[in-house]
Amino acid sequence: MAAEIKKELGVESQLVRGGGGIFDVSVDSKRIFSKKEEGRFPSEKEIIDQLRAITSS
Repeated sequence: MAAEIKKELGVESQLVRGGGGIFDVSVDSKRIFSKKEEGRFPSEKEIIDQLRAITSS
């Protein structure tokens, strides 16, 4: 996913390792996706679309 974000948006992303099956995506400390809340992993397109919406605001 990091490579796709870089390719599509030119933005470097960082993986912060956690535990317990947690998979959250955050931007500037604001969570935009939580696997625990959604019960699934996000698609790359879903995350990129959300990142585009944030950067165009």
